Amino acid sequence: MSKPRVLLIAEAANPEWVSVPLVGWSIAQALREVADVHLVTQLRNKDAILRAGLVEGRDFTAIDSEALARPLWQMGRWLRMGEGKGWTTLQAINALAYPYFERKVWRQFGEAIEQGAYDIVHRITPLSPTSHGPLAKRLAKCGVPFVLGPLNGGVPWPREFNAERHAEKEYLSYLRGAYRMLPWRRATLNHADAIIAGSYHTASEVPKKHRNKVIWLPENAIDPAQFSAPPERADAVPGAGPLRACFIGRMVPYKGPDMLIEAAMPLLQEGIMSLDMIGDGPLLPELQAQVARGDVAHAVRFHGWVEHENVAEIAGQNTLLAFPSIREFGGGVVLEAMAMGLAPLIVDYAGPAELVQDDTGYKLPLGTREEIVAGLRGALRRLAAHPAEVMATGCRARAVVLEHFTWAAKAAKIAKIYDWVLDKELPRPDFSLVPPDAAHPDAARPEAGQQDAPQPNKNHAAS
Repeated sequence: MSKPRVLLIAEAANPEWVSVPLVGWSIAQALREVADVHLVTQLRNKDAILRAGLVEGRDFTAIDSEALARPLWQMGRWLRMGEGKGWTTLQAINALAYPYFERKVWRQFGEAIEQGAYDIVHRITPLSPTSHGPLAKRLAKCGVPFVLGPLNGGVPWPREFNAERHAEKEYLSYLRGAYRMLPWRRATLNHADAIIAGSYHTASEVPKKHRNKVIWLPENAIDPAQFSAPPERADAVPGAGPLRACFIGRMVPYKGPDMLIEAAMPLLQEGIMSLDMIGDGPLLPELQAQVARGDVAHAVRFHGWVEHENVAEIAGQNTLLAFPSIREFGGGVVLEAMAMGLAPLIVDYAGPAELVQDDTGYKLPLGTREEIVAGLRGALRRLAAHPAEVMATGCRARAVVLEHFTWAAKAAKIAKIYDWVLDKELPRPDFSLVPPDAAHPDAARPEAGQQDAPQPNKNHAAS
């Protein structure tokens, strides 16, 4: 069969940026192997896409929506009151700007769509489920299937971490539910032929009448060429040295780097653990002071901000990713660490909890800060005593990522979604790794006072 002709809408798609723009770009490029793709993106991405070798007009089109996008972006930057903060405020601004982008897309491609130039229109970004536009309704009138997603976001802030919520300037998150009243949301959901949900929480926000169209598929994936098999690590051979762990991410309270250092302090002092801290952020000076007070500077290395393509060189020398973030939508860093053969140690909540299974990592129950620190410390001590198990878990984690979470694997799964929307006689694709009820954020919440640390994997022979 010939490849489907797909018009890909990715307002954010940039090979030189990270986060959502990199996800949009990576999915779009991977889909070129399974579909005849034309990418439609925002003008700000044009130069980077040209540098990546794509030809404007043939491979992609850049839409200029700056007349509205730029002033709203500037307003959002002012309202956020700090770089990297106020994520909900930024999404609210984007939700106001996005319909204008879709109107301009239709103005340029509407005639071609009506004449049958495309079999499917697929909107990849924005990832936020709060952004909608008029495109889906217009496509329905033409009889052209519309695929929406992956969508992800809106994971509730844990009630135990309201201080961190305020530190992130997430005041608007208390009113996030108002997005359901925004124009075009109902029409977009009504006329979407498939809705790709990047998390079970996002899937749960889709009205029940549309659940038959929802397919779980996390937005993040990895490039095997960038995260190749780790080299032989002589000092990581069981019994040959301390537990080597790393943290990767922005140094901010909700990601928990301070909880990690506090939990690891006794092990660092005893010489049975070392720690690489990769990332920058406002908490960095405080973390460095925390290490100095504990007299463990010899066991903790702060690398600051590292280019994305260079992270693997540092992280790959470790065997464990210690990442006690209490609010992650997707958990791309977790997948990247697993791809390097690192076993992940995470909090059992939201995105990372859906990516890590019993035999590919370790989960801490969500609780208060004190409970997480206590659980984390107990887990680290047990894992330091069983280095062979940590390495075996990392190997299993890498195998799962290479099977399910490469960009090529993701494109193959999206191709199955395309087949389904073009032929509804086919069964709806199901890519779930765990039952939805077990992975839903609310199901991960512990009872008050619970502070059990993660136990060794089910197949761990040691007690």
